This record gives sequence, structure tokens and C-alpha cells, in this order.
Amino acid sequence: MATDSSEYVRVADRSALEEAKSMVVNPGHAIALFHHEDEVYAVDNRCPHMGFPLTQGTVEDGILTCHWHHARFELSEGDTFDIWADDVQTFPVELRDDGVYLDPDPESTVSVETHWRNRLADGLQENLRLVMAKAVIGLEAADEGFYTPLETGVNFGTKYRNMGWGPGLTILGAMANLHGDLAVSEKKRALYTGVRYVADDCAGEPPRFSQYQFENRSLGKERLKTWFRETCEVRDADGAERCLLTAVENLSPADVAEVMVAAVTDHLYMDTGHTLDFINKAFETIDHLGWEHAGPILASTVPQITNASRSEERSAWRQPIDVAQLCFDAHDHLPDLVAAGEGKTWERPDEFVAELLVDDPHAVMETLTDAIRAGATSEQLASAVTAAAVRRTTRFSTSNEFSDWNTVHHTFSYANAVHGMARRTDAIEVYRGCLDAAMSVYLDRFLNTPPAPIPEPDAGDRAPADIRDELLEAFDEQGYVNEAAGLVNEHFDAGGDPADLKQTLGEGLLREDANFHTLQNVEAAFRQSDCIAHESDQRMALVATARYMSAHFPTRREAEQTYTIAERLHRGETIHEA
Repeated sequence: MATDSSEYVRVADRSALEEAKSMVVNPGHAIALFHHEDEVYAVDNRCPHMGFPLTQGTVEDGILTCHWHHARFELSEGDTFDIWADDVQTFPVELRDDGVYLDPDPESTVSVETHWRNRLADGLQENLRLVMAKAVIGLEAADEGFYTPLETGVNFGTKYRNMGWGPGLTILGAMANLHGDLAVSEKKRALYTGVRYVADDCAGEPPRFSQYQFENRSLGKERLKTWFRETCEVRDADGAERCLLTAVENLSPADVAEVMVAAVTDHLYMDTGHTLDFINKAFETIDHLGWEHAGPILASTVPQITNASRSEERSAWRQPIDVAQLCFDAHDHLPDLVAAGEGKTWERPDEFVAELLVDDPHAVMETLTDAIRAGATSEQLASAVTAAAVRRTTRFSTSNEFSDWNTVHHTFSYANAVHGMARRTDAIEVYRGCLDAAMSVYLDRFLNTPPAPIPEPDAGDRAPADIRDELLEAFDEQGYVNEAAGLVNEHFDAGGDPADLKQTLGEGLLREDANFHTLQNVEAAFRQSDCIAHESDQRMALVATARYMSAHFPTRREAEQTYTIAERLHRGETIHEA
């Protein structure tokens, strides 16, 4: 772009530059001048990779090479040979008489938002954590810190993973859900966490080739629902995707949710609960981005349905008590049970959650079916079952194998997903998810033997802020599971604001290399603490997730190191100096 010569300032003697070959000038910020092949070039002196002075680099054959990590740049326009490094800013130069003049603030042809969006795409494609961290921070500074990283990550993840929606996109959706609960300083970390997991999930995977909807625009809900269920039943992913895309085009969001939840609950606790959880996160992500994104997002979940394992095929659901058949029998009676409850108002009895934790699956099923007959909505029932699943984590005995933390977690995340779908659609099939989740709670009973005690808070009258500080310190110590639970309990008893507690839990989560299940667990606990009416259930959700977090912390914090470097570079700090 042409630049008005009146904007140029004199920065050096021409003869001095020719003799020195390179020098640093500072017309407001450090700019490197190079005399090469009888031409003069000006670039930002900070290497865009990690800020090393480019005047300490080498110029040869029109290529500027940084000596720290060997990033290479085309000297005239600043384009990089190495995508991990980013392009370097160049400045227009004029030679007048014996002086070197340059424009220190040239107008850019690319907006800051576009630049960082493109860099985020580069980071996702090459799985470059530092690039992704820089991009998320840059977008936040440009007031594009939520929607743009989320949309870019979702578009990439739904296109470049043949198996479709997976853990990476689920984490990204969870981080978007957490965003509003986090302190300002942690919001960028959350989106960075989400996009880096999407990149990990897609790395080395073949792209996904999507199907297209049917031409018939008159297809109604019942026909599409039947077709979708039938194609999923026989694991016909292509046919199921065409049915679903047609439903997205023709039906309301609530009806599309009904179509999907029906297919997912035709079988029990599919893929240890991940299938419904992924679908719920896909819908929640659409809530953030808009329904116009529904087609590719929901279509990407189809392989999760058609390829998922089915728990009725597992011996644990068949022996020694056939709880799978208990579920299927109750499914068959749901129309009559719901009809019996029409017009009735059900309020959850105080002992209801405890009755879901007994050792008799027949009694559990009777408790649930009686509630439906009495008018319990699927949302009410899902909330109660989720509260029971929370109790399993709260009372999880650390004498169990460490991997069994995931067993109680899977039940909790599945119940949370059922609760999420219950708030989205009043389809009768949501009740099936409630029944399945309750049977999974029953099957987890041995993990509460003996039940871990809920630690009593300290007798002292401490300020909630001090308790939160100690909670972060507890996460620095391996195995402080009960201590963390006691601190959360104490925070409630001290009258601390749950919003402040969630910010502290979010800080503790995002500084770690938290795994998929830990990120899921905290997000689900936050959602439950927000939407549960019972104060004791709100408390237990955060106690449970504090125990789960503490069991899995501390970690190496490699991702946090990368993020810290990106933040320091954004502030203009020097990484290469002590």
C-alpha cells in the first residue's frame, strides 16, 4: 500500500548503515534496519516467535534467520518460511540524500482480528500450542476473545477428524460453558485449553467428508425420527447423517433434540455415557454459536452414535442381576407412567436421593417409576439422579484403584448430560436416560465401600478468601482429596460466595495439564451447582469435584508454561533475558 511520504521519519545515516550492515533504531519502538544487496530493509526487531532481537540474526540470499530458534523470514515483506514463527512486521523505507527514512506506523491491509483468527487456524492445523495461545490472547485484546476462538475451533474440529465429534470438541464446549464462571484472567486460558485439545484430537487424523440432506422438504418429525433411529440401529452412519441434516433443516431445535435423544437411548448407557454427553455438549456449543452452525456440528456426532458400545451387551449389566432388562421393561411402561402423571405436580421428597442409592436395583427402579406416575418431569428426575451420582463421587473411597475415579465420573457426566437434554426437550425418551443413569449409579455402589467421610470444617472462624487460598495450596499437594473436600465444605459454612469458590476452582483447574475427564467433571459440577434447587446438592457438587480434582493434581503444568510465555510476549517482555 502506498504511504504518504510526510509520514516518514529520518532514523539513520545511510553511510553508517551500509558500513554496519544492520542496526536498531527506535522511532517509538525497536526496528531493525538491514543493508543487503544494495537495498535497505526495515522489520520489527522482535522475532515474532519468541521476541529474540533479529539484528542478532543473519541475512543471506534475501532471507533473515533468527539465531534463537532458526525462524526464517523473507526480508522484503516479512513472510515466514516457518509457520510456527509468524510473519514479521515490515516498514516502508525511503533513501533521501544521506538519510534513511521509514514510516514507523504503516497502515495494515489486514485487521488485527483477521490476523489472529488466521494464526489460530495455523496453530490448529499444525498443532502448535504457542501459536494457539498467542492467537487466543491476541483475539481477547481485540475484543474477539470468546466467539471467534470457539467458532474457529469448532469449524476445524468438525472438518478435520474423520470420526467426528470427540473429546477435543467436548472440552472446547465445556470451556465455553465455564467461561462465564471464571475470573477475567482465566477466561483466555479456558479457550486456549479448548482449542489445544481440538488440535490434539485432530492431529494426524484424516478429514471428515460430510453428507447432505434429502431433497424432500416435507418430511416431518415422526418420519425422520423413525428413519434416524433405524439407521443408527444398524450402524448406518451415512444414512443417519442424511436423516439428521434433513431434520436440522426442517424441524425446530427441540424436535431435533428429541430425534437424537430417542436414538441414543434406544440402547443403554452407550459408550459408558460418552455418546449422550458428546451430543449434549454439541447442543450447548450451538447455543453459544447460533443454530446456523447446527448442521455440521450435530452431523459430526453421528459416528459417536453408530459406533458406540451398548451397555446391555456388558456382563455387568446382565449378571448377577439383569439390570439391563429392568431398564428395557421400564422403557416399555413409560407411556402409561407418563400418562398417569399428567396434570399432577411432584415435589422431590427429602429422602428421594437416598432411595436411589440403596443396594436393590428393583427398589431403585420402583422409586423412579412411582415418581413418574406421580407427575415427576424428566428434568426433575434427571436432577435427582444426577444428585445421586454426585454422592458416589463425594463418598468415593480412596482405597479403590485410581482408575475407578473414572467409573463414578462417567456416571456423573452421563447423568448431567441427561439433565441437560431434559432442559432442552420434553420428549418421553429422556426418561429412559434417567433410568439408565440410575442403574449406573447402582452399579457403582461398591466404590463407596467403605464410604469416604465428608470432612468436618475446621472449628475456626476463617475468612472465605483464606479458605480459597488454602484450597489452591491443597491442589499443589498430591493426594489431598479429603482436605480439599473439607475446605469446600468450610467455605460454604463460612458464608463464602459460591461464585468466588468456582473462580478459585477454575483457577486451580486451568493451571494444570488437566485431562479430559477432569475438565468434564468440573464443568458438569459447575452446571449442577447453578441449576439445582437444593442447597445441599449445590454444595455436594462442588465438594465432589474438589475431591476429583485433588485426586488428579498436581500435574507438570506444561500447557501453563506455554501460555505464560505467550502472555509475556504479548506484554512485550523479553523471554531470552534473565
